[in-house]
Amino acid sequence: MKFIRRKWTPAEADEWTKEDWMAIVLSVLSYILLALGVGLSILLLPIGFILLGLGIVFTIIMHWVIDPKLKVISTEYEKHQHDYLEKLERNVRWEELDG
Repeated sequence: MKFIRRKWTPAEADEWTKEDWMAIVLSVLSYILLALGVGLSILLLPIGFILLGLGIVFTIIMHWVIDPKLKVISTEYEKHQHDYLEKLERNVRWEELDG
């Protein structure tokens, strides 16, 4: 699937793209198909198992589409959070030395 981008920089991943819209549509479809599939499968209706299978497939595709962006954003957030905590720790230690 060449039309789905898999490599992102943090700045690019933070922007809304077609992959985000694909994930939005797939998540709604996945939820509906999984809910209907489970309900109808409990009633042992064959269509329930088909819907459940489609829901699982759509969930896997959604994860495959959006996961690279989420990993890049998460990594960048963790880096900023780590830098902030180090700076905060230095400030707190400085105040302890003064007091």
